Amino acid sequence: MLNFTYYIPTVIHFGCGQVSHLTELTQSGKKVLMVYGGGSIKRSGLYDRAIAILKSAGLEVFELGGVEPNPKIQSVYAGVEICKANNIDMVLAVGGGSSIDCAKVIAAGALYDGDAWDLVTNGSLIKGALPIYTVLTLAATGSEMDAGAVISNDAIFEKIVTHSPFMLPKMSIMDPEYTFTVSPRQTSAGTADMMSHTLENYFTDVPGAVIQARLAEAILKTCIENGPKALANPKDYDARANLMWAGSLAINGLIKLGAPIPWNVHPIEHELSVFYGATHGEGLAILTPPWMKLVLEKDPSKAAAFATYARNVWGVVEDDDDVAAKIAIDKTAEFFFETMKMPANLRAIGVEDKSKFEIMAEKASKNVAGGGFVQLYKEDIIHLFDLAF
Repeated sequence: MLNFTYYIPTVIHFGCGQVSHLTELTQSGKKVLMVYGGGSIKRSGLYDRAIAILKSAGLEVFELGGVEPNPKIQSVYAGVEICKANNIDMVLAVGGGSSIDCAKVIAAGALYDGDAWDLVTNGSLIKGALPIYTVLTLAATGSEMDAGAVISNDAIFEKIVTHSPFMLPKMSIMDPEYTFTVSPRQTSAGTADMMSHTLENYFTDVPGAVIQARLAEAILKTCIENGPKALANPKDYDARANLMWAGSLAINGLIKLGAPIPWNVHPIEHELSVFYGATHGEGLAILTPPWMKLVLEKDPSKAAAFATYARNVWGVVEDDDDVAAKIAIDKTAEFFFETMKMPANLRAIGVEDKSKFEIMAEKASKNVAGGGFVQLYKEDIIHLFDLAF
């Protein structure tokens, strides 16, 4: 296990009625920019509830609504402009990972004199940010408890992850009841997203990180158990609660510390989002089983790791590592595409031909150049897209 420093300053208020803690925003000033997506928070009543609490606390509320599912730099620009024009003291994201990611870069951009896109392409330029608060309404990205943000720039076909400790939320409110109205499609996509976060951390070549691996397996089993329950009964509080907390634990650093490696599937999927507007979790689900097959093609010795995954997560009883590894891949695909009813290939999400595979692979290869569980090159990524097609 490698050395690490762990610092998560985010205060979590988890459970029913915790939105009342919005009164604590007064510790950061008087003016708040509330960032949110579509109309779901208004239909659920959360918007009215949040506004009422904020105003009763004496806060002046400014708003930026309509943040896209893959948040765009134009929304960041709009938020930064509001912050600078009105001397905003803090940023509150109410929604899922897209709203939170957008809010993070807005908070950083409000204290930056240049183009906020600079902060996306180079997180080291972030030297500060307005205090960030969140109310989570979708279990998926874990952005409520990490220092990352993903922003798209459609003009140049880029979707980039940026990181800075300044973008760690100061406080996040996590009430599972706000996920009761999440659609079956988004419930499945969110479950796939958090499982992918976990798998990217789980499959590492760094030796000795046993506790991280066992925690990752627990998160995966939690998703496998509770994802179908949430689909069957959207108001199953315990299922929603376990998924929500699993989403945070999957990416708040806990399971990668001491054994970090570059991710592969996420940066490759980002190309699907940029070129085809793919729902992130669906793209991850489609790519994950083929990625596992590709890993074994490139390095058959990796079968041992997949066999451990088979036995400890899926309960596979099989002594032969090669056989167990293939069973694990099949079970992963079955869970995503049959149990969670997700689209099973690229054609199912609107990829009609292979004409963009080369350019997507070229761009993705630059983002996976640091390695990963196996090193993937442009030709490998084209092959991965072919397997997923």
